[in-house]
Amino acid sequence: MADFSVVGGGVAGLVVARRLAAAGASVTVFEASGRLGGTIARHDVGGLALDAGAESFAVRGGAVEALLVELGLAGDIVAPAPGPAWLQPVTGDAVPLPATALLGIPADPLADDVVRVVGLAAAERAVALDARPVGAVPAMLGPLVRERLGADVLDRLVAPVVHGVHSQHPDELPVARAHPALAHAVESAGSLSGAVSRLRAAAAPGAAVAGIRGGVNRLVPALADDLVRRGGDIRLGTRVGDVGALDGTVVAAAPGVATPAAPGRRIDLVTLVVEQDELDAAPRGTGLLVAAGAPVGARALTHATTKWAWLREAAAGRHVIRLSYDETPADPVAAAVADAETLLGVRLPVVVDAARVFWVRPAAASVPSSGPTVVGETVAGSGLAGIVAHAERTAADLLAR
Repeated sequence: MADFSVVGGGVAGLVVARRLAAAGASVTVFEASGRLGGTIARHDVGGLALDAGAESFAVRGGAVEALLVELGLAGDIVAPAPGPAWLQPVTGDAVPLPATALLGIPADPLADDVVRVVGLAAAERAVALDARPVGAVPAMLGPLVRERLGADVLDRLVAPVVHGVHSQHPDELPVARAHPALAHAVESAGSLSGAVSRLRAAAAPGAAVAGIRGGVNRLVPALADDLVRRGGDIRLGTRVGDVGALDGTVVAAAPGVATPAAPGRRIDLVTLVVEQDELDAAPRGTGLLVAAGAPVGARALTHATTKWAWLREAAAGRHVIRLSYDETPADPVAAAVADAETLLGVRLPVVVDAARVFWVRPAAASVPSSGPTVVGETVAGSGLAGIVAHAERTAADLLAR
């Protein structure tokens, strides 16, 4: 009889199961599909093994890095190429994102690179709004930015960045998930821009994200192998109909297990492998975020062979471009090629290979007062850093009981 039954073999389920097994508990993981990892997956495009989901993780908090060290992957943690991402505004040419910002929230609204995006009038209004006394900090990021810096800064700058990072509008993102110290920093600094300046000054130097040589998808087999080595039992293709019939304490690591699943948001990812020497110059750095209303359907583009040195070496002169969509194009590959040409300003006459995958990002859910313990994106938010940290804390709480 297992001490713990974990329903769902995504990263959250594997992390909590591994931590429980490491403490000597007997653990069984039930995964309905035929593979582990959830949205962290691999696919082969143009003979290259690539991430079919997340290709980086936030370094803030150190939870993912600590896990990778334990799994023996410390030597394969890699930083992206330096330099800012770019922004494709509603009109005009793409521009580099402001250098001193947090999720697009500027530390200095009147900085030249901010004015270039939002315009002088909007920047001056942001300064005036942020000079007012600080009251209660709104719970959601959108209202906070709108109140302190104005709708133009929110729509033209912050929303595209938040959407690119969290795949949701700032109105849907809790301030605590955007940055756990942001609300307190606003109160202590007396302004939103001042809070961003303080948080950036306190942040460790270096890139805000990191990756894994060979792809983030390597995390999944490393977790699974270590779990099995510690005595864990993994059962693929096993759908659980009644969690009450499972052994031991139940941990729900899949949407809809503990509470009815709310409608999620579909995200389509199109990956192109192309030949085009003009891309060697990285005309848009490591990629672009796209403002709503811009003349393309893609919401973000990553020039992956510019962003990751290991992939550039593996691609041997070819280029890998990833484009994400909120609405599935009628012809995804044709749309991706056209959007990439528009965003990069370069023709792409030779497409070696292309692939499309999609996943549904689950809606946020409240933690039930009774029933199974819940881990995963519905309660931890999007992003590996938050999901791993929450799963680790949950396992520690379960063991402490």
